[in-house]
Amino acid sequence: MRLLDLLTEIEEICDTSTGVPLTNKVMVDKVEVLEIVKEIRQVLPEEIQQAQFVMTERQRILDDAEQDRQLLIKDAEKQAEMLVDQHEITQQAKQQANDLVARTEQQCTDLKLKTFEYMDKTLYDFQDLIDQLQNKMIGEAFRYVQERFDGANDKIQSTRDEVKELAYKTQVGEI
Repeated sequence: MRLLDLLTEIEEICDTSTGVPLTNKVMVDKVEVLEIVKEIRQVLPEEIQQAQFVMTERQRILDDAEQDRQLLIKDAEKQAEMLVDQHEITQQAKQQANDLVARTEQQCTDLKLKTFEYMDKTLYDFQDLIDQLQNKMIGEAFRYVQERFDGANDKIQSTRDEVKELAYKTQVGEI
């Protein structure tokens, strides 16, 4: 996925950039980082457009199913009207029309349910992808911050040990 590659690029820039002495800061090429941010902004709308496409496609499928249902019902009604003149044929036609309407409504219901299943799966997959991205980004950010705090803590402890050593030497008259 292109978005993850771009985020990895930013991490690599931070990891390989020159450090500022006595700080936890690094110098980065502003143009290079801003270019990557620009690419990220271009990639994000594609993900959003995919979700919009899925929603539009769902509505189109539902509209088509409803249109097919209406056409089938009209066809069944026309067939029933043509057979009204003959009683036995009329009874059969009514039964056939009712069966056709019932089948059509069942097919429409089945199609709607399949459409809802497809939409739910697609949205679930998209939601899962967003969760994965979020978890990765949060995990990486947490590890980065944790490493920085650990480094600072180690440096502080080392400095404290040196100060204690100097105090001891002063106390015993070595300094």
